[in-house]
Amino acid sequence: MVSDMLGGNKRWILFGLLSFLLNCVLVSCSVEDIEKAANDSFLWGPYRPNLYVGIRPKIPDSLMTGLMWSNVDDYARFSKMRHSAEHGDDIGAFGWKHYDVRRGGQQVIDDFLMGIKLETDFVKLPEGNWALRVHGIPLPGAPTDLTTSLFFYAYVEGEGKVGTKVNHANHVYMEGKTPDLGKFRIQTFNRLGEHPVSPASVDLESMVMDKDFFAGFNVKKEGAWRTSELILYLLDTKMKVISDKEGYESLKDLPPAYSTLTLPNLPSEEGLQFIQKVFKGEFMFDIVFNYASSKKISEEMISQAIDKNLQEFEEKFQATFPLKAPYDTEKAHQIFAHTAFSNLFGNVGFFTGDSIVSKNPIELDDEDYEFMQGFESAAGKLAEGTAFHDIERSLFTIVPSRPHFPRGFYWDEGFHLLPVGLWDNDFSLEILKSWFSLVNEDGWVGREQILGEEARSKVPDEFQTQYPDIANPPTLILALKGYIERLQEQQGKLNNRFSGEGEDYSLDDLEYLRSVSISNPEKSVQFLRDLFPLLLRHYEWFRETQKGDFETWERECFSQVEGYRWRGRTYQHCLASGLDDYPRAQPPSTAELHVDLLSWMTSFTRSLHFVAEFLGETEEAEKLAGYENAMLRNLEDNHWDEEVQAYCDSSVDEYDDPINVCHKGYVTLLPMMLGLLPADSGRLTSLLKLIRDENELWSPYGIRSLSMNDVYFGTGENYWRGPIWINMNYLILSSLYQNYINTPGPNQNLARSIYEELRTNVVNNVFENWRQTGIFWEQYDPTTGKGQRTKDFTGWTSLVVNIMSENY
Repeated sequence: MVSDMLGGNKRWILFGLLSFLLNCVLVSCSVEDIEKAANDSFLWGPYRPNLYVGIRPKIPDSLMTGLMWSNVDDYARFSKMRHSAEHGDDIGAFGWKHYDVRRGGQQVIDDFLMGIKLETDFVKLPEGNWALRVHGIPLPGAPTDLTTSLFFYAYVEGEGKVGTKVNHANHVYMEGKTPDLGKFRIQTFNRLGEHPVSPASVDLESMVMDKDFFAGFNVKKEGAWRTSELILYLLDTKMKVISDKEGYESLKDLPPAYSTLTLPNLPSEEGLQFIQKVFKGEFMFDIVFNYASSKKISEEMISQAIDKNLQEFEEKFQATFPLKAPYDTEKAHQIFAHTAFSNLFGNVGFFTGDSIVSKNPIELDDEDYEFMQGFESAAGKLAEGTAFHDIERSLFTIVPSRPHFPRGFYWDEGFHLLPVGLWDNDFSLEILKSWFSLVNEDGWVGREQILGEEARSKVPDEFQTQYPDIANPPTLILALKGYIERLQEQQGKLNNRFSGEGEDYSLDDLEYLRSVSISNPEKSVQFLRDLFPLLLRHYEWFRETQKGDFETWERECFSQVEGYRWRGRTYQHCLASGLDDYPRAQPPSTAELHVDLLSWMTSFTRSLHFVAEFLGETEEAEKLAGYENAMLRNLEDNHWDEEVQAYCDSSVDEYDDPINVCHKGYVTLLPMMLGLLPADSGRLTSLLKLIRDENELWSPYGIRSLSMNDVYFGTGENYWRGPIWINMNYLILSSLYQNYINTPGPNQNLARSIYEELRTNVVNNVFENWRQTGIFWEQYDPTTGKGQRTKDFTGWTSLVVNIMSENY
């Protein structure tokens, strides 16, 4: 029943969501009503994933909040105050134990340098309110009476304001108003913990530091995100003033850090606001956001919501990702899977800002074009007028890694949405819509969305500029394909429960909010109809800007059109392909045709063809079917190498005659990965044998990105020249499972054998690395299986959950 859907006091249920649902039964809810209820459920969230703790609404230029902390037993550690998640921080595993974007969840941060374990529970409460519970526990080996200073802050980026006030009980709180949120109040409540005692001085007696410190500052919008820098500067200045005044010669002479490094208690009606707390030993406090028109939130309500969040997450996970043998019995595998998925879902961010865009394509249309050796400085291009700041845009996205890649990546996103779409279909569509809202009039979307100065602060200057002819693998079609499959499975099976017929409501009613675009025919058709023109424009951009040159270099092939080349190659990189340093033809040439891009385009065409048929766009569907046929024919004519028995890139030799450039690995497997080969294909047989060859791609830990026999294996940057990537192993497993292991024919037994063994190898290796380090890694060593490169990479590495549950 409804009471099972929500944690907390039943009065709230009757006052809140239940009244809405009952009203729907009596007056019949429109699609718009239900869509609003669904969207409101993910209005607030930890949508500042670049921070350890940062809550904001999914509204541009609105309220921004965050939490910072430091040990203050000494002065040295204060300069390393925690705020933004940094790759080099002395922090162990950190992230979400469980998380649902519509409910909230619990994050755990083991901060070794500060000696504290932080648990942060974010919960959504009735009437759009929310709370953040912060629980600090000294880590084993750290002093049990260590002192910790924490700063909660808030500011408004756009129109509106927030200020600090002190009530009659000397309790500090924040109050504000914005056009989108209306009036609100933010209060903090200490629940557990002792406080240090400030030492006596000539002017003051010693006292327990149990009152909050506070201050507000007027800062420019552009710099408000530099909150930790501001606090460090302010308190460092205070420390120097005290030293000069008292004649202290060293830090040893100063009073204890916890008593000196405090805010000056200056109330302010607007600007950047801080509330500071100082605790001794273990502590707990709540931060509560309340709309002015709603009732107060009690401690009991927050506690009940926290407990209910965990219970509902576990039930939902079991229903969505029931782990299959041999991963369905051990508790450790369940915790591992919960953690992987939660840290993907907890990587959701909402970003607003401008991008730096080149005025010209990276490849100029002239005969003298020379491939670059590297990339140009964004600052330099802006100074010389060859780049500009584009208009401000907003993006709702899932970031691959909070410390290292806290921004939107086009080719990562399609993989991110595969598990998320299974959990919450309509939320995944919200992200899909957000990405396609970025499609410009030419059909282009930048491969990296580096929106605003805060985002740019995490990106080297030479990688900040986006070029209007640079593509990326169109993986968003994978998410669209997943939606289409769910639509096919569910269409006609579910009735609209809010049709006014007076049905009883149960847990399924909340699930309905996750799947309006599946269970409601009107909504599903409208979603695809709204998206289709943007899809076509984007598709045509690919066809035009990435087309191969068949005029200068003719090929003997079915079509003199269907061949494609990634733009923007350098001698060592092809960033557009997503496979960066994967070996390509040397030297680079505009004669190249790239087999991976043709494979992606074929898959893109196939998905668009289905959408066109679904919408009754007959003429468009017929055209797309023709494209697909020509692409499949050219895949064989231009890219299959009979001698090597693999699909290869194509280029020309010194006599301008076509040649194949073969580097066995992910590129050569992509036609099979995307399910483009028939189950009885002899080409498939060759690729399966290549996959299983231990001297080529097979390892006990997963499929290598490049053959061990390749001259480039393990050389140079060694990013995609051997290391094992989970997204590509997922594509192999998914294709085997969906297309080949259950289809009778000459390849069935080999496909099944590879699938079963590879699934075990991949899962066991990612799990073992996590068990030893608590970390999900960006990639894994091709000879040892050890995790490497970026830590806390819970983007596509989280696809291990789909693999464990065989949910492809």
